[in-house]
Amino acid sequence: MSLKLRIVSPEKIIFNGEVDSVIVPGNMGEFQVLENHAPIISLLESGKVMYDDAQGRHEQMIASGFIEVQNNQVSLCVEL
Repeated sequence: MSLKLRIVSPEKIIFNGEVDSVIVPGNMGEFQVLENHAPIISLLESGKVMYDDAQGRHEQMIASGFIEVQNNQVSLCVEL
């Protein structure tokens, strides 16, 4: 696993662990984050967050949020 992913909402921590990739619904379209992605902060639209870990692909529907990527650390703050 190459990325550290943390997905949080105001109510709870949804996921905190190592993943291979993350696909998010950005405000200008869906995009994927892989190892060594350039630093970015972006708004997220309503849609599906998908991430792959050792157990396979997982999906989480969100209403909105934002993503920050830096040094293989991916943080999502979302409304469900």
